[in-house]
Amino acid sequence: MEKIKAGIIGGAGYTGGELIRLLLNHPGVETSFIHSRSNAGKSVCSVHQDLAGETDLLFTAELNDDIDVLFLCLGHGESRKFLTEKKIADKIKVIDLANDFRLASSSLIDNKQFVYGLPELNREKIKSANHIANPGCFATAIQLGLLPLAKAGLLNDIYTTGITGSTGAGQTLSTTSHFSWRANNIQAYKTLSHQHLGEIGESLLHLQPANDIDLSFVPWRGDFTRGIFISSTTNCDLSIEELNVLYSTFYAAHPFIYVSKEPIFLKQVVNTNKAVIQLEKAGSKLVVHSAIDNLLKGASGQAVQNMNLIFGLDETTGLKLKANYF
Repeated sequence: MEKIKAGIIGGAGYTGGELIRLLLNHPGVETSFIHSRSNAGKSVCSVHQDLAGETDLLFTAELNDDIDVLFLCLGHGESRKFLTEKKIADKIKVIDLANDFRLASSSLIDNKQFVYGLPELNREKIKSANHIANPGCFATAIQLGLLPLAKAGLLNDIYTTGITGSTGAGQTLSTTSHFSWRANNIQAYKTLSHQHLGEIGESLLHLQPANDIDLSFVPWRGDFTRGIFISSTTNCDLSIEELNVLYSTFYAAHPFIYVSKEPIFLKQVVNTNKAVIQLEKAGSKLVVHSAIDNLLKGASGQAVQNMNLIFGLDETTGLKLKANYF
């Protein structure tokens, strides 16, 4: 089988670096070029030093049209600007890892229609898509915890809180990304106003069209590097046994989702493309815990999963990764 030729725009950051690692080890992909304006001419290994001995590729400032898929690992707002300024051949599939095209109102640009790339929601649409808007990391973790309830029409008021590692803030330095600030510290931020709320709302309404879902979200910055842990609380009359069946049935055909009856924790998912989910109930209150790696299932791993689906590969190809348990 001829390999998929891939190009990466914005290869120097966290998501770009993680994508490079995945594609270099993907049996069906040849990485044609890795674009970075600030690092053009430098070896990829000089920036992502863990790749020493694995690639001789250099960062480039030039684009190459001889590819099948283009990954955009740019800052939010930069992908739309890039596609406006650059003419990308119609034959090239585009997977955007920023938030530029995730909402229905912003999903079209120059006759390029972006499909929201959450496989557990839109797998069949992704298979026939040419352009994918990769979901946000918090959005992925929250939605995976709530989709089965929405499908069953059981969502009402939801209170969600979640904590993320420092890599979720990107590689650009800021006060809250410094080790001396993060160490032994946590902080709530963007309370009730996080940018991922819009895409979450659209997905839940897709499954539960009655507009009676009220989602409140408080995100936290955590004292660790990678991973997201979410806890969503809502009212539900179903028993815990019924709920476990509901979730297991909903995710039966989705290879990266595991519904656990035991307490879950971040080390189960860090360095994997998995999501683990656990349900707890007290009276009428249901708490749904969900955990993912923000750089993999929340970003680059999900992008590769979407690529696999677009090109007719098994969606787990190149993504059977080992958790860092110890």
